[in-house]
Amino acid sequence: MAERRLRIVHFLNQMFGGLGGEEAAGVGPRLVEGAVGPGRALAPALADGEAVVATVICGDNYVAERTEQAVGELVALVRSAAPDLLLAGPAFNAGRYGQACGALCQAVSAELGIPAVTAMADENPGVELYHRDVYVVRTGDSARQMASDMAAMLRLGRKLVAGEPIGRPSVEGYFPRGRVVPEIAPKSAAERAVDMLLAKLRGEPYESEVRLPRFRPIPAPPPVADLRRARVALVTDGGLVPRGNPDQIEFRAATKWGSYPIAGVNDLASADYEVVHGGYDTSLVKEDPDRLVPVDAARDLERAGAIGELYDHFLSTTGLANPLDNSRRLGREMAEHLRAAGVDAVILTST
Repeated sequence: MAERRLRIVHFLNQMFGGLGGEEAAGVGPRLVEGAVGPGRALAPALADGEAVVATVICGDNYVAERTEQAVGELVALVRSAAPDLLLAGPAFNAGRYGQACGALCQAVSAELGIPAVTAMADENPGVELYHRDVYVVRTGDSARQMASDMAAMLRLGRKLVAGEPIGRPSVEGYFPRGRVVPEIAPKSAAERAVDMLLAKLRGEPYESEVRLPRFRPIPAPPPVADLRRARVALVTDGGLVPRGNPDQIEFRAATKWGSYPIAGVNDLASADYEVVHGGYDTSLVKEDPDRLVPVDAARDLERAGAIGELYDHFLSTTGLANPLDNSRRLGREMAEHLRAAGVDAVILTST
């Protein structure tokens, strides 16, 4: 029997790659021959003919600040090593690292046509961003189980390279990808539903066939100390934009948001604005845009001294049929913009 060969490239961030901590987070991509750091933990699990031929390392900030460029550079390094499989991470609960792992795995699979596997903890934002496109093995929130997590990634990667059937997420240890695979069940749907209900009533273990959405708890922000001194911004997901929609915000599943000037404006004129949102009757907003973005009422509060000042732009996007991970990205970008502008509080209006 011919010896099975498996060339593996491993991706690590600057810390696990041995370059340093936050002080090295801006370092660019580099390729090192052989296994580095966590990659050495794979040695006991490797079979004859299997090897980590190279390790690609890049700083977290380098990827986060120029994702498209960084991923392109990393893909080129992976290609140069001619691997059969890419393993990225594990990233555990490190958010920037997880997003870099997910983005690279997605790009390598699409551009090089080779399997790619990463691993993260439940709360890593990379899971929500990439679990539908990338196999993400479930880990704990720390590196204590590094060797077993690496071995789990390798087991799944071997199956993908060999073209073997991939079992259920609960069996193989990866996050569900939102895909429905047909199979013949021994019982009808009604019987299975009754069995699950009875198990739940008895306090026995059971597994639902429907993956329910999980929402991370969001802690309430601290109260504004004194609104009379606060800079307040108006933000909406109702799709109000200047005539012509200058940022080309989509009517549904928006990928963009816009910032529009209102300095010196006491009332929004209907002739100057339109609504790009397909999910509600927009006629009343078109008639009076202040019904959605209440500049007129905010100016009254400003004049009365109830708020310190109104921020001189309002922010807008469209919330219709938007995936949760994309909505979170838009929210983070808006929050960063407002923080940089010295905004203390936001009035968020919706449909």
